[in-house]
This record gives sequence, C-alpha cells and structure tokens, in this order.
Amino acid sequence: MHTIFLRNSVVCVRQTNCSNVGCGVRQFRITIRQKAQLPNLSPYDVNLILRENEYIQTFSEDDSIVRSYESNQLSSNRPCEDSRTEATFLHKSGFICGVFDGHAGPACSQVISKRLLRYVGAGVLDRRVLKEVMSKDYNSQSFLKCHNDKADFVSEIKTIYENSFREYVQTISRVKKENVANEITNAFMRLDDDLSKEALNHSNMRTMSVAMSGAVAVVAHIDHLDLHVASTGDCGAVLGIQCPETGQWQAKKLNTEHNADNLKEVQRILEEHPNEEHDTAIRNERLLGQLAPLRALGDFRYKWSNEIMDKYVVPTFGEHSVPPHYYTPPYLTAQPEVQHHILRPNDKFLVIASDGLWDFLTPSQVISLVGEHLNSKKVLEPMKLPTGEVTLLEVSKLLAERKAGRARKPLDQNSATHLIRNALGGTDYGIEHSKIAYYLSLPQDVVRLYRDDITITVIYFNTEYITKLNAET
Repeated sequence: MHTIFLRNSVVCVRQTNCSNVGCGVRQFRITIRQKAQLPNLSPYDVNLILRENEYIQTFSEDDSIVRSYESNQLSSNRPCEDSRTEATFLHKSGFICGVFDGHAGPACSQVISKRLLRYVGAGVLDRRVLKEVMSKDYNSQSFLKCHNDKADFVSEIKTIYENSFREYVQTISRVKKENVANEITNAFMRLDDDLSKEALNHSNMRTMSVAMSGAVAVVAHIDHLDLHVASTGDCGAVLGIQCPETGQWQAKKLNTEHNADNLKEVQRILEEHPNEEHDTAIRNERLLGQLAPLRALGDFRYKWSNEIMDKYVVPTFGEHSVPPHYYTPPYLTAQPEVQHHILRPNDKFLVIASDGLWDFLTPSQVISLVGEHLNSKKVLEPMKLPTGEVTLLEVSKLLAERKAGRARKPLDQNSATHLIRNALGGTDYGIEHSKIAYYLSLPQDVVRLYRDDITITVIYFNTEYITKLNAET
C-alpha cells in the first residue's frame, strides 16, 4: 500500500506508525465524513463474517504425515482475487495444497487454483503408474482428491483445459521422471505456457481474460518426510518448530518473496535487459512501474512479444494495455523457487498465506499465534494420564494445568480464523473488538486501501508418525 490522497473525495489516507504486536509493520488511518454511518458490528456479526469461509479437514490415518489442516479466507476485493486448493493423492501417499493471490481480477487465480495442483500431481507421480492411469478413461479427479472444492469450469472452457492437460500428461509420460523440485518447476512453467497458447489459439474472451490477469502462488507438497515449497511471487510459507526443552516456538521461512525488496530478484531482472532499460524495467518498486510481484503466472502483457501484443492485445484491449517502455519482452517469468525441507519431530505445522496476512503480522508472530492456539486447544481434548504408575500429586498437577489452560481457550476453533482475528484486531492487550469491527465495516470503495484479501492454510503434522519415520532412517 502507498500513501494516497484522493482529491474531491471524502477519503484521505495517511500512513502512520504502529507498535502494536497485532498490527504488524504498517497501519493506515482513514478519515471519512460518513464515519458515524458505518455499521456498528456486534461480536456476533464479526464472528459470522470471519467464519463464513473457514474449513477444517482431519485425516484419521495413523500413517499419514498430515494430521489435519485448517483454512480460511477473508475478502477485500469483490469478487475475491485469492483462491486456495488442498488435495490428497489417489495413487501415492502425500498431500498438496496451494494459496493463489490474483491481481487485475480473479480470473487467473481461480483458473490456476484448479489446474496447477493437477499438473504437479501428474508430474511427481511414478511414470509406470502414470501410464496405467492414462490407459483408462480418466477425468479431473484421476490423480488427486480435492477437498473443499465447490466449483467447476463451464463446459466450453473445461474442454480446452482438459485437452491441454492430456497433452501435458502424454508428454511427461514419454520422458524419465526428474526429482520432485524439477517436476514441480516444470509443472508451473508448462501450465503458464498452456495459458498463453489457450489465449492465442482460441478466439475466446475467457481464455484471454485469464491471460491478461495474473496470480502469484505458493504450493506445498508433502510426501513422507519430504516437504517441498514452491513459490512464485509474494505469498509466504513459514514452518512452525517447537523446542522440546523449552516449548518455545521458532519460525522458519521456506520461501523468499519475489518483489522489489528482494535485491537479488531485482538484479536478475536488470541483467536480463539492456543497460538502457535499467531505469525503466523497474520503476517505483514495480515491474515497468506497474506490477508489484516480480514473478507471476499469467500477466502475459509483460511476457508476449511486441508482435503478439500488436496482433492480439491492442485491437481488443487498446493501446493502454501495453506497459510503458515495453522494449525487450519478456519481463516476467512464472518460474518458481523450490525449497526442500526434511521434516523432524519438532516440526509441528506449516502456514501458507497470501500477502494480505503478512501485511499485518510477521512470520514470528504468526507462528507464535498458531502455536499458542494449538496448545490451548489441547485442554479441550479428553485428559490422558501418562503410562505407568501415576501419583495423586501428578494427577492434581495435570488438572491444575488444564484449569489454567481453559482460561486461554481460543475464541476460534479454526487457527486460520484465529490469525485473521489477530491480524485485524490484535493489540498489546489482546483483541480489540472496535478495531476489528471497524476493519470489517469499511465501505467497499475504500476497504482495499486498508487491507488486501487474506487467505490462509495451516497444515498440522503427525508428530508420532514423523518420529517413527525418522527412527527408521
């Protein structure tokens, strides 16, 4: 966000400093003449809004690395430009999920959220199994079982996408499988290439709107002890690690954001273009002075050649659709950076989220909030006595701890909801209702100046199974 003054308007936005833990790095104050007319949301109203899109999925298998996950989404844009997808594999062990943050509309985000995990799922599958599945009449659920999936493509677009996916599967089935990181990277790049071809080869406004919009993505793939996190753009992924001796929580970032704060990323882009463009390739901390993320899927008006722009884009969208100083495209790539982490018993959960969350909370704050939420929920479970002989003093101590823990009982069962509540309403003294109610009642024409769409998925690991697998290695 930037300081913005709207002349001849009732809105004036100024950036202010805020030291509250729950506020994160930045906060904005807004002056509205009709402030008194804003809805006075009650705690009940706030809960209805925060919990509208929450989702919890629990896995009962004892031999599953992932015990459960919790997810939620709070929109700022209408329609929301964020998307999320979570799935388990049908032909191998493992779990995969992603958060996708769209821009210039929701089209690209919605499409890749339903397609990217399929591409990755096929790529990481054993080639023998892949060929067996190909020999059958497979559909969109052939490789993955998606959870919390409530929408599908219209038949016209679905046929185009199915044909692209079938060609991709046939292509990779003829080559030797690479390591997981390379297969994930190939899936990102192939889907992005398919988005381009679909827009150019079909005279369809839907495919072109997907290509002209864009989305950043963070995808987590978990198979046994191997955790891979692939990131394109400025979403975030943070691992929650608990020290066994002290119980303290530690945050470990598993990706780096691709934006102007990443000097290595800025240097990469500058080196790909002539020296004469060093003042224009990145201006005002944005790609060509327009795009904040420096990597993204879609956004082909930063990738297509000048010839393609003149032939396909300008006649439909106008001259203004071509970015200024567009001399030596492509300026943008969808290539992800993939980090590999081997899970240990101290690794308790993973948080992936769009940048709407990180605008308010630091990675350490997020991990502390989820860790405290996890600990406080344990007091709601049936009490289990330690094995062996137990004294009355030990039982009394356990009961006292549970009683003290009930005082810290979380307001939200869903940890993603807990994070959103603290992001919008957190202070040094706890949650301030008036603060979060104010954020949630802002008019649609100004709310985007305050906060972005927020999408969060928290994945909880099966500590017992991780311990068992580590003992076997």
